[in-house]
Order: sequence, then structure tokens, then C-alpha cells
Amino acid sequence: MTFSICVHEPYETESGERHHRFGVAVTTRLPGVGTLCPFVSEHGAVATQSLVNVELGERGIAYIDDGLAVDDVLEALLNADEGAPQRQLHGVDREATFTFSGEECGDWYGHREGETYTVAGNLLTGPAVLEAAAEAYEATAVRDEPDPSTGPDAVTTDVDTDPLAKRLIDALAAGDLEGGDKREELSVQSAAVVVETTESHPVEPPYNDLRVDATETPIADLRETYDLAVRGYRDTLARYEGAYEADDLTESGE
Repeated sequence: MTFSICVHEPYETESGERHHRFGVAVTTRLPGVGTLCPFVSEHGAVATQSLVNVELGERGIAYIDDGLAVDDVLEALLNADEGAPQRQLHGVDREATFTFSGEECGDWYGHREGETYTVAGNLLTGPAVLEAAAEAYEATAVRDEPDPSTGPDAVTTDVDTDPLAKRLIDALAAGDLEGGDKREELSVQSAAVVVETTESHPVEPPYNDLRVDATETPIADLRETYDLAVRGYRDTLARYEGAYEADDLTESGE
């Protein structure tokens, strides 16, 4: 698999409720990456790639959901994996980050960690791919920031921002512009984005779980799918939000 980004964002809603969201976005020059790489819950995000071991993602996110720390979980799983030198694994939880790139991953490979995100890739044109993806995300990241008006222990978060799914797609696009996956002979590609949040909605936003499984233009197609999903979500809310809240279709006005 090619390159991916895992993100944790604490945030505050307009009503003052504090929540957490996690997301993974990934793209590669192979079909079906969304079925193999991204694993996300309300407690963490994990991406497994290179010579993929799906169990690392499945068990990793399950253990994080049980309350274990992401770095302890993923390190322990790799220690028990005989194929670890060929794996690339990274992720985040509410408190920590973890990155690993085995020495037998395809060149160029590497990873990068920020305070609340990780990026990793293999078989890339070079390190600029990850640097561009990380910088694109950092430019729009939602972070806890001290609020001088309310004291050093208070925090504020930016609620006037694009949805995380869109910003993760933008991060993939930035990395791809720097070269992305170097295997140009493989034309059939894929991309995916998955986001989970502790915030509940009457209708869950469909744009938080999108895949493009086989295409020659994965990021452009994923962005178009995202735009259509956002439009469809708004149309759904306009027509059916009352029905979902009441759990009764007669509330739809039809």
C-alpha cells in the first residue's frame, strides 16, 4: 500500500460540547485499499500497509477500544508478528501516536509524526510526499489552544472549519502532487477515507466513510464522491431530519 494519514482531533461544538474525532485517509496504486488499510473508532485510528496484515489493524483498534494505549498495543502486535520487517503500521489515540516502518518495506519508505497525527508510506517517489501530506493537514488541523481570556487551563477549538474527511482528502492530494506512489505501470488505483466521532447525529454523515475501489484517478474520484455525499446529506436533512429524530416517517411531511 502507498501512503496514509491517521489523525486525532479534540474539538468543541457550537453548543459548547467537547468531543473527539479520528480519521484515516489512504491511497495506493492497487484496487480496494479501503478494505485493507484503515481502521477507525471513537477511540483511535490505525493504518496497516506495505505487506498488509489486516489483523494488525483489526486487533489494534479493538485493543485501543478496550482502553489500551496505541503505542503499547501496536508495538506488542508487531513483536508477535513474524512478518514485521515487511510491515508499515501507524496510528493515534487520544493521548499518543505510534509509527513503524519495517526495514524490508519498498523504497522509498518512511513515516512522520505530529502531535496528533501520523503519516507513513512506502514505494513512494520520495520523502516530499509525506512532508506535503503532513503540511497540508497541519495547515487546517483543529487543535486545543490556550485561551488567555479564561485562564491557562481553559481551551478553545475552532468549529468553523471543513469536515475532517475533506481535509484528509486534501492531504492525500497534496502528497500525490509531490509524486505519490512511484509504480506508474500500475494504472488501477484506489483511495478511502474513514472518520469516527464521539458526537452523535440524527442522521450519520455519509461522507465520513467513503471508498473508491478501482479507478485511474482515485483522489479526484474520492473528492467528487465526497462532494456528492455532502450534497446528498444536506438534501436528506432538509427532507427527513424530523422523521429520523422522531423515528417516524410520517414526520417527513409526505
